[in-house]
Amino acid sequence: MQRYFVDEPFQQAGHVSITGDDYHHIVRVMRMEKGDQLILAFQKTAARAEIEQVTELAVECRVLKLLETDPELPVSITIASGLPKGDKLEWIVQKGTELGAAQFLVFAADRSVAKWEGKKVPKKLERLQKIAKEAAEQSHRTHLPEVDYVPSLCAFLQKEAATYDAVFCAYEESARSGERQTLADILEQAAPGARILGIFGPEGGISEKERKFLQEMGVRFAGLGPRILRTETAPLYVLSAASYHFDLAQ
Repeated sequence: MQRYFVDEPFQQAGHVSITGDDYHHIVRVMRMEKGDQLILAFQKTAARAEIEQVTELAVECRVLKLLETDPELPVSITIASGLPKGDKLEWIVQKGTELGAAQFLVFAADRSVAKWEGKKVPKKLERLQKIAKEAAEQSHRTHLPEVDYVPSLCAFLQKEAATYDAVFCAYEESARSGERQTLADILEQAAPGARILGIFGPEGGISEKERKFLQEMGVRFAGLGPRILRTETAPLYVLSAASYHFDLAQ
């Protein structure tokens, strides 16, 4: 059954108006009509709904029943990626959303070859947010991850690091040295509702300057197994490990 995200809070017997791109998708692509049913995701809650009316501007829906299943991870994992080249970021957002990421942060790393000019940032974020929305709907999630741009990772951590229960950086030198416990410990110690921030460098990894800053901030360095992973692969490894730990191994 087709799924759509809405911004309104859930109401057991409420009505929802769907407009914009989702209206176009329902009417023009899916060709749905009065009486057809769909799933509405209200951020952390999903419900079955029925189309009551299709106007020129909106699809009017009536909420029928709350869905009891919860597909979300019990912890909130934010993926902070050093700006990579090409379409790698789109891949990270799409697949990371499917795997359960709660949020994506894009930052300009010292070794980032790609650059985001100030005027282009909103449009780039809009595209990535659309990719996240489509992936969240496809994977039947009830939470829509936000995608944000952080001009300075250092400034962000100085302000926000304390709001996370655990902060780690995937570091290839840790992998080379055989470090295998950090990520496992973070997942094992994470209580339901915990907020975890994972930092991933761009092609070439984090710089020595960034490493020293992260170390001073108390960020833990994690190896992700004996193989060196690409910048677009490492976040998916972490999310897959978290999914196995919380969804299958419990």
